[in-house]
Amino acid sequence: MLTTKTGSEIPILTCEDISLRFGGVVALSHISFEVNKGEILSIIGPNGAGKTCIINSVTGFYRPSQGNIYFEGQNIIGLPPHKVCALGLARTFQNIELFTGLSVLDNLLAARHIYLKKNLLSNCLYFGPCQQEEIKERKIVEDIIDFLEMEAIRKQPVGILPYGQRKRVELGRALALEPKIILLDEPTAGMNLEEKEDIVRFVLDINEEQGTTIILVEHDMDIVMDISDRIIVFDFGTKIAEGVPDEIKKNDRVIKAYLGEK
Repeated sequence: MLTTKTGSEIPILTCEDISLRFGGVVALSHISFEVNKGEILSIIGPNGAGKTCIINSVTGFYRPSQGNIYFEGQNIIGLPPHKVCALGLARTFQNIELFTGLSVLDNLLAARHIYLKKNLLSNCLYFGPCQQEEIKERKIVEDIIDFLEMEAIRKQPVGILPYGQRKRVELGRALALEPKIILLDEPTAGMNLEEKEDIVRFVLDINEEQGTTIILVEHDMDIVMDISDRIIVFDFGTKIAEGVPDEIKKNDRVIKAYLGEK
């Protein structure tokens, strides 16, 4: 993990007093939390609690009404999404956002555009360094296809794929950005048990083998409690609890607001 000279841990991401308003509607109210490098942090809460709003704020889709967001010590408030992405933050969407007319391979290649260095002329002529660049990017994408076990669908248009496979493609596109943090917005929503198990396995492998930090928004409590290092609970745009899974299970406010009283 990132550490200071004294050995104390430095958070890779810090949200500091974040509030977000849409007219008279308060979507987030004074949200503060830190994310440590290499951990799986889950954000849970009822529908409308502000979970996706905080992801949109971190990734630049929304600009908070107040507060600061620091990624590796840099304040990223006000940066557009493509610049936030270039710093090392990638995301998936609750509602799948893919190029449905393109193949799986081309969807993943599209994510590599931020790493392309050659100009328009060299791309049109397609020789020498430009050709070598494409070979390099293609190799990275092929490795992701192999990692996510998508060889059988690599040339198929995304629009004809089943829902669960499209979710996997979206995870692959996020991986193609080589992120330091991946923010997953309900990655298992709408999936059957087998598809959920596959996605969870991939998320754990991404975290453990590649050291990628994961921020997970998820409604499946079995998954959340099983794989999370820490959990943050939102309710009506406020943070009502934070802790390890065992602490969250026993928290009276969480039980009342979300998990359900016995």
